[in-house]
Amino acid sequence: MSQRFPLKPLCLLVLQALACQAYAAPADATVADDATVAAMAGPVQTVEITGRGQSRQVQNINKDDLAEALPGTSPLKVLEKLPGVNFQSSDPFGAYEWSTSFSIRGFNQNQLGYTLDGIPLGDMSYGNNNGLHISRAISAENIGSVSVSQGAGALGTASSSNLGGTVQFFTLAPTDARGLTFAQTFGSDSTSRTFVRADTGLINGAVKAFISGTRQRTDKWKGEGGQDQDQWNGRFVYNFGDSNSLTGFVNYSDRKEIDYQDLSKEMIGRLGYNWDNYQPDWQRAVNAARGVYSGGVTSLDDAYYSAGGLRKDTLGGLTLDLNLATGVDLKTSIYHHDNKGQGHWYTPYVPTDAANPISLRTTEYAIGRDGIISDLTWEIGDHTVSAGLWGERSNHTATRAYYGVTGPGDTMYYLSNPFHIDWRQSFVTNTAQYYLQDTLALMDGKLKINAGFKSLDVDISARNLIGTRAAGELTAEKKFLPQAGFNYALSQDDEVFGSASKNMRAFQPGVAGPFSQTQAAYDAGIANLKPETSTNIDLGYRFKRANFQGSVALYNARFDDRQLSVATCAGIVGCPSTFVNVGKVDTKGAEAIAVWKFNREFSWFNSYTYNDSKYKSNYQDGTTLVAVSGKTVVNSPRQLFNTELGYEGGPFFARVGAKYTGKRYYTYLNDNAVDAFWVANLSAGYKLKSLGWAKELSLQLNVTNLFDKQYISTIGTNGFQASDAAGMAQTLLTGAPRQLFLTLNGKL
Repeated sequence: MSQRFPLKPLCLLVLQALACQAYAAPADATVADDATVAAMAGPVQTVEITGRGQSRQVQNINKDDLAEALPGTSPLKVLEKLPGVNFQSSDPFGAYEWSTSFSIRGFNQNQLGYTLDGIPLGDMSYGNNNGLHISRAISAENIGSVSVSQGAGALGTASSSNLGGTVQFFTLAPTDARGLTFAQTFGSDSTSRTFVRADTGLINGAVKAFISGTRQRTDKWKGEGGQDQDQWNGRFVYNFGDSNSLTGFVNYSDRKEIDYQDLSKEMIGRLGYNWDNYQPDWQRAVNAARGVYSGGVTSLDDAYYSAGGLRKDTLGGLTLDLNLATGVDLKTSIYHHDNKGQGHWYTPYVPTDAANPISLRTTEYAIGRDGIISDLTWEIGDHTVSAGLWGERSNHTATRAYYGVTGPGDTMYYLSNPFHIDWRQSFVTNTAQYYLQDTLALMDGKLKINAGFKSLDVDISARNLIGTRAAGELTAEKKFLPQAGFNYALSQDDEVFGSASKNMRAFQPGVAGPFSQTQAAYDAGIANLKPETSTNIDLGYRFKRANFQGSVALYNARFDDRQLSVATCAGIVGCPSTFVNVGKVDTKGAEAIAVWKFNREFSWFNSYTYNDSKYKSNYQDGTTLVAVSGKTVVNSPRQLFNTELGYEGGPFFARVGAKYTGKRYYTYLNDNAVDAFWVANLSAGYKLKSLGWAKELSLQLNVTNLFDKQYISTIGTNGFQASDAAGMAQTLLTGAPRQLFLTLNGKL
């Protein structure tokens, strides 16, 4: 390796390649090592804000922070306190997938990368074709830590969508001691969540494992229906030889959720903040489908009878971690993921028959994917060389079908034998990625320089089985995506860092990608279709004092060849979309994060983000010019601020925090937006004395939306529009009101 790839020249080669990029695409940002650094001492502070030794902006949240969140809360929601992160959801748990919106520095949810113990989760979009949402991948109680990179993420991350950052989740390992952990939650809207985990402890000094089960039942906070989930997680670790291990896991999830109705600003004003679908009033839905409206309703789309989503997932894998020699480690993982899902929508646009003007429209999904990830790390002198590969083959099918209904019966199960199918497509996606990087330590370790590159090739083969949607072959390929960074220790407690990277997002198969067009539209536009790319720069400073620590960072990003799926009708109608290249986006901003520890009991956490994301290119919607150049990117608030006061003294613990989200546009022309708002949350508890049958008992109270604020949470649920001056776009969801939950935790 040293003869073919000289180590110091490799660093220089990549740095030179980055420097040669004109600021029409600002130089890129990245980092090397993703090792978790110990958090600041003390019982309250649980966010590692400094990321010491890293060459990019990165923070880690550990188990304590996750544990004090409302049980069942999506770990994505826990991350909303970090700088650059904009998270929204219409439910208190942040787990209702249709409403989940997650973005970092103006890059939206499906332009980021996500992994669980290194296993790719895809882009976590609602109609996912290459992964699954973290809320289904593992129970929240089994997550040990989360690492967030607001820039470009580690070079070897197994993702084909990480244009603007990565989120890495890590499972809480089996414990060395045998035990049973339990948690029972009750609360608002008939919520009941039960979690039980059994750890075997070390067996013969070499093997340990756990198995857990989770059952959650909760009603919607408005309207009729529930959002329910059952999960099983199992994991084992076998240690052998000198620092070698074999780890295996299987995670299963069965989720059913009834949807909230998508709203417009005009509807909220006319029908109220708590407006929802008609269920259980079947006759009112039938009357509306026949054009007979009541109670302020004026159109077919003001409400439907009901809607919902079904998802079943099994994710499993094996990881072999070998110490081949002193300073040489090889880690290899294989994985498999099976998914099936259906999205249900009662539609008044397609009748069951002459007697019934409503049918049930479904979007049906299936995923079967297999992959391998292998990483080699070699420490040689002042160098740490890393190389790796990732390969995945994914089979995905998507179908739009209609089923007959005669009344308000339960349809939240997997339906078969539709009376009509609009379209059915199948996709085979082959992903190949390899990378090489070198980290060089100089000046007795005070200066670290890392540089490398990755190569990414994603090939999609699409077949049209039924209907008129597009078929064809599509490849996204970049042979040289460079990354480089540095970290310089000014002192033991002060350091500066910087990073740059180039990344590519592959084309997506499925319901919202290029193949969602007609064949004619696809053929006409394929010549101008390019994969999205981004160039990111970070520059920052970290510091640590006896009672105060923090960091500040400046960033810049250029996003090229932005792809836009333009809806051509109401979401429920499901017309083929138009997929166009709409040019460039420039982003610049600043982030700050700080924690004061007044004493051992009290700490005060704060984070602030200023983000300016602007479109730099106009685009054509058919024959219409959409003049968006200079407009603010949709769903990218200019300011985010989070503050949280924590206390832990004796048996008592408490946190009270508030998050400010700035104004957010939901039209490309910026002619309509949702207002800025504050939302506060409270977590408090008491650690009980151990009883004869249990130990480490605690009673915890969580109050979400503490001051019962009315606000619009998620925007863009039915996509973003060029213009909506009249506030008619039905693409908004309101946030949940104040809710209370009580949890008993303990161990046996």
